[in-house]
Amino acid sequence: MAIKAARGVSVFDRLGGRPVKNQVCKFWLMGRCNRNPCRFMHRESPPPQSEQSHSAPPADIHRQKSRKMTWRNPNCNTPKTVAISSDGGDTLKRTSDQIASEKASENADRNSGDMDQEVVIASTGSGIQAKQEVSTPRADSGKSSVQEVQPKQCKYWITGNCVYGDKCKDLHSWFCGSGFTMLAKLGGHTKAITGISLPSGCDKLYSGGKDGFIRAWDCHSGQSAGSVITDGEVGCLITEGPWLFVGLRNAVKAWNLKNHTEFSLNAPSGIVCSMVVDDDKLFAGMEDGTILVWKCNPETITSEPTAKLKEHYGAVCSLVIGANRLYSGSRDCTIKAWDLQDLQCVQTLYGHTKDVMSVLCWDCYLLSASLDNTLKVWAATESGTIEVVYELKEDYGFSALCGIHDAEVKPILLCSCNDNSVRLYDLPSFTERGRIFSKGEVQVIQIGIDGLFFTGDATGDICVWKLSQS
Repeated sequence: MAIKAARGVSVFDRLGGRPVKNQVCKFWLMGRCNRNPCRFMHRESPPPQSEQSHSAPPADIHRQKSRKMTWRNPNCNTPKTVAISSDGGDTLKRTSDQIASEKASENADRNSGDMDQEVVIASTGSGIQAKQEVSTPRADSGKSSVQEVQPKQCKYWITGNCVYGDKCKDLHSWFCGSGFTMLAKLGGHTKAITGISLPSGCDKLYSGGKDGFIRAWDCHSGQSAGSVITDGEVGCLITEGPWLFVGLRNAVKAWNLKNHTEFSLNAPSGIVCSMVVDDDKLFAGMEDGTILVWKCNPETITSEPTAKLKEHYGAVCSLVIGANRLYSGSRDCTIKAWDLQDLQCVQTLYGHTKDVMSVLCWDCYLLSASLDNTLKVWAATESGTIEVVYELKEDYGFSALCGIHDAEVKPILLCSCNDNSVRLYDLPSFTERGRIFSKGEVQVIQIGIDGLFFTGDATGDICVWKLSQS
């Protein structure tokens, strides 16, 4: 006889209570449910039909369990009867062929209106080339398909509050994928990292942040090797040859690491957002859309700009040099190509609908990353203009781009997104080989030597990564 508690509820019924149909446990969503079993669902979508039935009679239990263990392809209808003859199996073979042929024809008719051509970047002897591949169904075709589930980092694990431990369905790690690993995390900055650089032949890594500090790190120990405080936030930081350039508000600080001299360059156009060096010229992208140019050599540099390029209407977020051109990406949603000889704008590239945060020249291609959730690959046409040959879309905006090669000299593109992650794509296929997670948006990615690369995020953390060498 069942022992009854208050209000006539069996003690066997009280634990978890009666199941509630299609209602998600709000405590499970917060990672705090301690009921096992719980009468609410521990999932974000309704369970399969076979799991929803709780009222089947006892005699039907065995048959129900058999159905649960059977998976049926909803796109494949099994024929009710198949004729078998004694003439060597011809009837069976013919019937199966007919079924397959009819099914293929049916699928072709069904999908004929839902196909788009996909452009793939293919590798050739001269670099990367655009070509058209087989058609693929559109994402909005409404047809069911099996899609790869991308890893998701557990937000409760980040704060140390996940109660599921190893049984958590989300990732308890700062990265996923193979072929790379984290070597160290450098802590010292208190605000977003805006620049990282490892000078060639130097045993120190340099970084700058919005906290106003320029820090040096010992490459052998990972410990701080000194710091300098500036008057305001650091907008960007780069190194070229013996020079360390730091972009500030209305100024660029230049240190010659070889002869230990220091220069201050006048930049009266707001925050210096980006910089790049080409031979004897230093280019700086400014907050007001101006690009300033200084003359420099291994020993000295002019304090006043020798040229001002005014074409952009928004901050110049990124500068890169390739194929005798200077390319600038701006918050005005455009990319401009400049002739390095006469410093004239030769073409404006339209296509992005939000801020262009990063531009990268790789081989004979220009890559651009934007907050409009797209990464575009541009190439020169026979007429000499530059056009988009490939576009990658994600669910989040892109912030920074950087390129590196693995041990087999295969190109890898590092792309940071504003969901606090960095995606690693194999080129030319754009297949994702791994993902890095961070506490804040990664705004800086910089490569080093021997497979090293560095990421700096909005919380002030710098992570040191290394590609596998085997």
